[in-house]
Amino acid sequence: MTPGFWQCKRVFVTGHTGFKGSWLSLWLQQLGASVTGYALSPPTSPSLFAQARVAEGMQSVHGDIRDLPALIKAMQAAQPEIVIHMAAQSLVRQSYVEPVETYATNVMGTVHLLEAVRQTAGVKAVVNVTTDKCYENKEWAWAYRENEPMGGYDPYSNSKGCAELVSAAYQSSFFSPHTHAQHGVALATARAGNVIGGGDWAKDRLIPDILAAFEKNQPVVIRNPQATRPWQHVLEPLRGYLTLAERLYAEGTAFAEGWNFGPHSDDARPVEWIVRRLAEQWPGSASWKIDAGEHPHEANYLKLDISKAGHRLNWHPAMRLEQALGLIVEWARARQTGADLRALTQEQILAYQAQALLPNPT
Repeated sequence: MTPGFWQCKRVFVTGHTGFKGSWLSLWLQQLGASVTGYALSPPTSPSLFAQARVAEGMQSVHGDIRDLPALIKAMQAAQPEIVIHMAAQSLVRQSYVEPVETYATNVMGTVHLLEAVRQTAGVKAVVNVTTDKCYENKEWAWAYRENEPMGGYDPYSNSKGCAELVSAAYQSSFFSPHTHAQHGVALATARAGNVIGGGDWAKDRLIPDILAAFEKNQPVVIRNPQATRPWQHVLEPLRGYLTLAERLYAEGTAFAEGWNFGPHSDDARPVEWIVRRLAEQWPGSASWKIDAGEHPHEANYLKLDISKAGHRLNWHPAMRLEQALGLIVEWARARQTGADLRALTQEQILAYQAQALLPNPT
């Protein structure tokens, strides 16, 4: 990642009111980019978008990714050079309750995004953010590489596999490397694991559930203590997306493919380990218990192979899981004391950026 690259770049971000979108928008603002966001209202209340006053440094457009005419109008008005697509229904358990909305948002939303790109002059780089859950999960011990088959057991995971296929079809049909001189667009997809960080209030997500219980001095209820995920601080994959966008912009279709961004292999930890470590870092009493009831299927084991990003993008994880958990506790405690959360979030971004640019950050 090259911080100076982003100065005055016109960037269009979908889903900027969500957790990851808010962190990305603040980072882009700090880098000097001209940022336009397109999204519905924040999906939670409270939200990082409101708490960190994300809208202050960007053009924020209220719109639905399922509304193609509105999306085209907003994108054409912004005249972006770079598009980062993050708008999504991103919760596995919610996808069981609202499968039609999940597919409409994650699949047709991707179609609409790419159609809007087709109808907007000047776009050079598009990063479509999907998920590690897009792969056909075989619950095996090996990490998934970018050439593994798409799949997805639940509607959310499957919809993101479909979004990958949509991107592949649009690349073949409209954004082909062979005709890049005519259309000028380099399109890639980015797959990341379970992101964590300050300001996440999403329902049925581990870290928000833990912090909410700790703040109320109540035991955390965990559903699947041995489920293993590639946990990483939200800034880690965001740096991957920015690095990828830079290469797409500068070098075109040489990087127009799928990319994994995940943590060190030994930071893929079970849920119970996360709860224990947060409890140790939290000031005051903290406890947990296991919910033995029946729950919708969720994958038990999933890891990403990130060797391609390391080899070709020179992207490597810069933050260990222990440090990420410490930053989350810092953020949560700062909110309790009424601190300026925009300033704190920006401080964490700057500190991480400096750390990531070191020769051997971890």
